[in-house]
Amino acid sequence: MMVQPLPILYSFRRCPYAMRARLAIAASGLSCELREVALRDKPRALLEVSPKATVPVLVTGNHQVLEQSLDIMLWALEQNDPQKWLSPTQQDVAAMLALIADCDDRFKPQLDRYKYPQRYAGEGPDNAGRSDAYRDAAAVWLCDLDSRLDQQPFLFGAHAALADMAIAPFVRQFARVDADWFEAQPWPRLQAWLRAWLDSELFGRVMGKFPAWIPGTVGVRFPV
Repeated sequence: MMVQPLPILYSFRRCPYAMRARLAIAASGLSCELREVALRDKPRALLEVSPKATVPVLVTGNHQVLEQSLDIMLWALEQNDPQKWLSPTQQDVAAMLALIADCDDRFKPQLDRYKYPQRYAGEGPDNAGRSDAYRDAAAVWLCDLDSRLDQQPFLFGAHAALADMAIAPFVRQFARVDADWFEAQPWPRLQAWLRAWLDSELFGRVMGKFPAWIPGTVGVRFPV
């Protein structure tokens, strides 16, 4: 009987989109061949399957190519969802996808401009350093998240679900730009939510450091 090859995941450890994909794969109990990508020297194999040349990219065992992080999350969880990420105790998957889209479309652009103001010179009032204007615009969205957590420990109820895991990597990225400023904000619920995720066994499992994949070799079996 022919054994189907492991799915191949092209990833980059610090990329929040790639974190999403790794979180879902690890939580689902599935395995894949992880190929850590050096972003300045992207392998030809990645470019051949995905000309967009960004991570994550998953090539399934039947050669389907998934180029979006959320598609990879859903692909893994629809096969196996032992932690019920697709079954929140409040609302449903459609509501979670709407909040994730708001994160990607509204929060992420402000986060990018806050973290990398030099890339957006001329767009805003402060281009000499980190932009307070962009930070404060992103903070409005984070304040909304803190309010969501007022009556419940997670974004959609009593347990962590798809939205928590898709959004947390970006909140982490924001918090790391100026950790002292973030911790000084009146967001106790959001800060506790982020700390719990950062301290989780799952986060530790998906943040292992791997050398850049060398073409012609087998990648790392993930999760380890």
